[in-house]
Amino acid sequence: MTEYHTRHPEKTIEDEAEILEVIDSQRLLTMAMSSDDEPYLVTVNYAFDPDTREFYFHCATSGKKIDIIRANPSVWCQITEDRGYVQTECEHHFRTVHFPGEATVIEDIDEIRRTISMLIHQQEDEPDPVRERLLAKVKPGKLYMVRIKAGEFSGKKNG
Repeated sequence: MTEYHTRHPEKTIEDEAEILEVIDSQRLLTMAMSSDDEPYLVTVNYAFDPDTREFYFHCATSGKKIDIIRANPSVWCQITEDRGYVQTECEHHFRTVHFPGEATVIEDIDEIRRTISMLIHQQEDEPDPVRERLLAKVKPGKLYMVRIKAGEFSGKKNG
């Protein structure tokens, strides 16, 4: 893929710690996919493992999202921190993180339970009761998790 450079290099986030701060502070990831030259966009809540640079989200065992991932696991993702519109300046403040990734469907029940636990921990203020309740409901073949192995992160900010 051709590498492009921003027209406003002062808006580039180059500090890895700031990029990880955006990832850690947000809850939603938007993922672009394509199958048979048809684009598809989906927003999911996620868990992130900074040691492996992997993202996880849950999905049904059948449907458009899983079919597209199986047909073409190459994805592009964006995480946005919306810092709001600035009145009278006609400007919007934000930080975004972009990255390519390779999506893999997780069907192993033990790994599904591990990654669901991770997702609950990162999403819930009090994860233990939610984890206990939901993990008891996880049955083989009823739910999949998807792993996205992230490529190189790039970031941009305004304001």
